[in-house]
Amino acid sequence: MTTTAAFDGTRTRDWMRRFADSVYATEAELTALDQQAGDGDFGTNLAAGVRAAGPPLDRTEDSAGPAEPLGVMAASFLDEIGGTSGPLFGLLFQALSRAAADSGPQLTTAALAEGTAQGLAAIRRVGDAAPGDKTLVDALDPAAAALRAAGSAPAAEALAAAADAAWQGVRDTASLAARMGRASYLGERATGVPDPGAVGIALFFASAAGAVPALGPLLRPTG
Repeated sequence: MTTTAAFDGTRTRDWMRRFADSVYATEAELTALDQQAGDGDFGTNLAAGVRAAGPPLDRTEDSAGPAEPLGVMAASFLDEIGGTSGPLFGLLFQALSRAAADSGPQLTTAALAEGTAQGLAAIRRVGDAAPGDKTLVDALDPAAAALRAAGSAPAAEALAAAADAAWQGVRDTASLAARMGRASYLGERATGVPDPGAVGIALFFASAAGAVPALGPLLRPTG
């Protein structure tokens, strides 16, 4: 994938489809992680969200802008998926869709940065989570910072930086003690396990460049 191609509506829709492919490919791994650090239903819920989005994504017109496929994702996760994770991911997609609508026919790096920042703010407001609490915020916060730092870089380049930052945030959650959510009730039993919600965020940004077939190599400590 070149870093100069613009994220128009078609390319953004393809990104959402690759995210779905990534979720399907790693659903069992996500479930196993959540069985160690949560309710065990995260993989199932994330897969249900992307599955619900599939038909309306297929119905989007080729001439549609990038806001439309992001809006489809938002509606699917906000309206169709229960639990905690569905609405939180829906808030991110909703914020990205609104920023995309303001950016015109192309999803710019500036729109990605603005949408991710607004999504992060909404998630923090609703979930009352902060960096260090071992939640999806620990991947989304560094991704938002990477997009902000990308400036006028091409969108694909900025998204690659966001994915790298998000994966590092995921790996960092393994050493954290959970202070929010189901994992907070498990105490030390959840220590050493990356947060599944953070993994979902990293999958989303990584899927901009290609579907992720497996989590194992990405969860190993680096350096």
